[in-house]
Amino acid sequence: MTSLNAPPLSRLVRVDPLPRDGLDVTVEASMEERAKLAAFNDLMALDKLVAVFQLHPLAKGQVRVVGRLQADVVQRCVVTLDPVPARVDAPISVDFAPDGQEEKVDEDEDAFEPILDGMIDLGQIAAEFLTLNLDPYPRKQGATFEAPADIDDVEPRESPFKKLAEKN
Repeated sequence: MTSLNAPPLSRLVRVDPLPRDGLDVTVEASMEERAKLAAFNDLMALDKLVAVFQLHPLAKGQVRVVGRLQADVVQRCVVTLDPVPARVDAPISVDFAPDGQEEKVDEDEDAFEPILDGMIDLGQIAAEFLTLNLDPYPRKQGATFEAPADIDDVEPRESPFKKLAEKN
């Protein structure tokens, strides 16, 4: 049974204990997972999603996750609504600590992400980095926005707050 709150892409990896020389993991989204991620990100298509991770042990049970995300997406042009194919190629770097040890000493550094029950969800990391690295305003090459010619001919509407202002 699948939970309604289940993430669209999940790959739990046990990191407690993590081998001293680290661990290499590749996450490749299935067709069903790509469809869920495409819907979540309002993509026309997500043809490929592969993330390659290296997990490195740090002090006190902490883990550094580095890697690379590559995805082939099709977004909708913000001007024409036509398909805009794009390639996402993004580096990944996230530090984890056992639950309760997430704060870092240096204020300039980001807090650690929590390791829950000795596990890290690499699928969720891949999904988050996909979302963070999508073009927020994809535009088909050559597409330009032109305001309608009759926009200047429109009479301005009276503000609904004008009457309230006149009463005071």
